[in-house]
Amino acid sequence: MKNEKEKYGYVRRRLGRTGLLVSEISLGCWTIGGPNWNEGQPVGWQKFDREEAVRALERALELGCNHLDTADVYGNGRSEQLLGQILGSRRKELILATKVGWFQGTAEHAYHPLHIRHQIEQSLRNLRTDYVDIYYFHHGDFGPEDCYLEAAVELMRRLKEEGKVRFIGQSAYTPSDFARLIPKVDPDVLQSRAHMMDLRMIEPASVVARLIRERDLGFVAFSPLAQGLLLDKFHPESPPVFEEGDNRRQSRWFSREFLTELAPRLDRLKSRFGSSAGDLARVSLQYVLAYPAVSCVIPGFRDAAQVEMNLAPAGKALTPGEAQWIRELFAGLRMA
Repeated sequence: MKNEKEKYGYVRRRLGRTGLLVSEISLGCWTIGGPNWNEGQPVGWQKFDREEAVRALERALELGCNHLDTADVYGNGRSEQLLGQILGSRRKELILATKVGWFQGTAEHAYHPLHIRHQIEQSLRNLRTDYVDIYYFHHGDFGPEDCYLEAAVELMRRLKEEGKVRFIGQSAYTPSDFARLIPKVDPDVLQSRAHMMDLRMIEPASVVARLIRERDLGFVAFSPLAQGLLLDKFHPESPPVFEEGDNRRQSRWFSREFLTELAPRLDRLKSRFGSSAGDLARVSLQYVLAYPAVSCVIPGFRDAAQVEMNLAPAGKALTPGEAQWIRELFAGLRMA
C-alpha cells in the first residue's frame, strides 16, 4: 500500500488557518448522490450505482485521500449516508465536510436557525459521526437584506462550542457575495467553483484572493474539471442529452454552441499535454492548484477508475510557463 500511495502523490496542503492538512486533490461527493430535484429543479447526477460508489470511496481511502466533501442536498442525504457507511474506525483520520442551505424542506428559509439545527443533526446521523470538521453555508442567500444571517451565524458558532462543528465554511458563487459575507460570517474556509474557464475567485488581484491572504483562509475549489467539459467527453457534433434529475440537463455549457467554442482549445491542450482523460485531468487539476489562493481541489467521481484518475496527478505540478500558456489559451472563453 505504501508504494501505491507514493504513486498517487499522497500530497497534503494546509487548509488556511484551520491548520488541517488536506489532500491537495480531495474528492467532492455530489455525483454519488445520484439524480435529484430541489424546488422543482434538477440538482443531481445521472447513472448512479450505489455499490460502485461504495467501491470508489473505499478506493479513495486506500489511496490516501483524507478529505471528502458532501452536502445535505446531495441526493437528499444519500451522499452523506454512503460516506457514513464506509467510515468505520477511520473517522478520526479523515476530514469530513458537509453543507446546509440548498435543501429547505418545509422551513420558511433554509438558513432559519431551527432548520440548520435539524439539518446538522440529520447530517451527523447520515455520516454516523458526532462531529463534522467543516460545516458550510452552501450559498450566499440569507434572505431579504440578510435577515437570517445574524441568527444563522450565531447558531453556527454555538455548534462549534458544542463540538458538533470544528470549523465554519462559506460557499458562494460570486465575488460580491464573498466580499459581503466574509466580514460577517468570519469563516475559516471558503468554497467555490474554479477551473480554466472561471478564475474569478482565485485570480491574485480578485477581492476573494485578497481576503484569503488577509485572513489566512482555506479555499476549496469545486468543479475543477468543469463537470467533465475539460476531459473532452462531449462533442459539438453530438451534444449530450442528460436524464431527468441531472443538473446539467438545462445548462448552456453543454450546448452545441459552447462545445464548438471549447473544442479548438481542447485540441491545443491535448497536443501539448497528451490526449487521454488522465492527461487532461492532470493539467486541469494542477492548473487550479497553481494559484496561491487554492488549498485543494475536489473533483467529483462515480467509480473507482475515476477516483484513480483524479488522484493520480497529485504532486505533478505545472511549470510557471505551462500555467501561463494555459491562461492565455483560455483567456477568451468564460463560463462565469
